[in-house]
Amino acid sequence: MKLLPQDEELYVFAESQDRIAKERSMRRRQLKWLWARLKKLSTMKLTRDALLMKLGAAQNKAPAAWWLVTTEIAIDGASFGFWLNRKRLREVRRREGRYLLRTNLTESDPAKLWEYYLQLVAVKEAIKTLKGDLAIRPIYHQREDHIEAHIFIAFLAYCLHVTLGHASSISPRD
Repeated sequence: MKLLPQDEELYVFAESQDRIAKERSMRRRQLKWLWARLKKLSTMKLTRDALLMKLGAAQNKAPAAWWLVTTEIAIDGASFGFWLNRKRLREVRRREGRYLLRTNLTESDPAKLWEYYLQLVAVKEAIKTLKGDLAIRPIYHQREDHIEAHIFIAFLAYCLHVTLGHASSISPRD
């Protein structure tokens, strides 16, 4: 990690070898699936509309890999060609596992700023869980005690959700 101060803001550059490996693995898996799908579609006898629908579905399932592949569809028929865009692949490989964070905090330890960022990510994930999996939506309370009660119940629900998640990932011992 490196600190890059500029004007009244601070930039934190973070690079993780583990994250590079993880992102490469995810990209490879997605690209492998997309490549196989495109090969299969290129041999199928489809109408133009059906081909476009199947290509759209493949793009939707593997959006990161789709960006790395260039496709060319015939104007008058239902045929297409595809190839790997090596320039885009080089760009993606150069950026994976590397992050540039911008902050107005004055902390001088980049590891501490990275820790704050990870906490922020965890909070955002918790909010997403509360809104999605637990179906908790904002309720417009008029009284302070009702607001606090609503937040408390939402927090308890989140704690239960996390606890159950951890409990389900622990394998029982024989």
